[in-house]
Amino acid sequence: MRAVTQYLKSRGFGCVDDSWYSLIHLWQSWYQGKVPAFHCYRQYNGRRKVTRTRKTLGMAKTIPEDWANLALNEKVDIVVSEATVNERVHQVLEDNNFRVRANQLLELAFALGAGAFVEYLDRDRVRIDYVRAGLIYPLVWDNGEVLDCAFASERAAGKEKQLTLTIHRRDEHGFYLLENHLFRRQGNVLTELDLPEGVKPEVNTGSAVPLFQLIRPNIVNNVDLNCPMGISVFANAIDQLEGVDLVYDSYQNEFRLGRKRITVPVTMARIAMEEDGSAVPVFDDNDTEFYAVPSMEGAENKIVEHNMELRHEAHEAAIKSGLALLSYKCGMGDDRYSFDQGRVKTAKEVVSDKSDLFQSLKKHELLLERALVGLVDAVASLLGLGTGFETVVNFDDSIIEDADSTRQRDLQEVRDGIMQKWEFRKKWYGENERTAKAMCPPDQGRDPYGLV
Repeated sequence: MRAVTQYLKSRGFGCVDDSWYSLIHLWQSWYQGKVPAFHCYRQYNGRRKVTRTRKTLGMAKTIPEDWANLALNEKVDIVVSEATVNERVHQVLEDNNFRVRANQLLELAFALGAGAFVEYLDRDRVRIDYVRAGLIYPLVWDNGEVLDCAFASERAAGKEKQLTLTIHRRDEHGFYLLENHLFRRQGNVLTELDLPEGVKPEVNTGSAVPLFQLIRPNIVNNVDLNCPMGISVFANAIDQLEGVDLVYDSYQNEFRLGRKRITVPVTMARIAMEEDGSAVPVFDDNDTEFYAVPSMEGAENKIVEHNMELRHEAHEAAIKSGLALLSYKCGMGDDRYSFDQGRVKTAKEVVSDKSDLFQSLKKHELLLERALVGLVDAVASLLGLGTGFETVVNFDDSIIEDADSTRQRDLQEVRDGIMQKWEFRKKWYGENERTAKAMCPPDQGRDPYGLV
């Protein structure tokens, strides 16, 4: 929000331009389902202009959700080489509902371009905040990596809005300092307030380990090449989102406008007397297909049935083509989604490692892995567990490939001497390299599992 960037600039910090947060707002409108500039429009009906609302397939919600489920599902495993560190870190993750909240944050990151894990100490407990793009304010960045950053959150306190701001910045020794601020916000005017009891205005962590990690889609920010924030996974597919919703709205209208109509001469309709003495035809409100028409002299007075022709096949073909193009533009290939029986379905067939979807997923996992390793380092630092351990993130690709077939293929490669036994254990048992090698001594024979 502009109030925060104005405050940070007054402090001498460099900030991302305010126009960037307008883009985040646009992507958020698509994610939430209705974009006023597109889904609400005015139409002339022959007498006056009326307001119409377009129907939506909600693909700007479906696609980020799909990506988050592919990249960070319940089978993703984070393994720390030191058993004690591994146990304590996973306890912190469990206490912070990491499995659920991290997946939700990743979905928002794919939709809005960025998200962040922020770690801090609450008395003697390690807490993790999950921050969406619109509340992230990069301050210093180098080669695309954010080094100093501010994070905001807003809450209602009675009739006023209060905003908390935490600034993560490095001192001259490279150690991180945390500044805590509390403001009353009135529009774009911030008035600083006293911090709550127990909250220090500044904390010196005494560590060069950052207590935040940014996550974003691994695609080039072609909107602003110098901006460290990522872009929405559908940032370059807005036209395709509009096209899909335009056809879907027409598809819905086809059934609304194409209902059967029955015209009935007014002389044959049941008549009721109004209070003013006028006679009007009476119809059941549910019988919307009946229409009373005036009798015309010389015309044959009879009930006439009108059957409208529905163009549902043409609309379904257009939606299918639109979904294919949208899916391709979002890095999922052109066969991820299909439109069948009036709803969107997700392909379940095996995806080869040559597919667009698989290659895009592996690319996104690179940035996500770095953030998860950084998260472990930050939690361990707050727990006073030091460094010197190795963290391995085992992603679950079985959701898009046949895991049994891949396992058998790897097993055959071990037998053929192409894959090392320890590589097999690391991949399939979630062990780190040191543990896997220790489980595979040279005298183990040809047992690929290292169990004897």
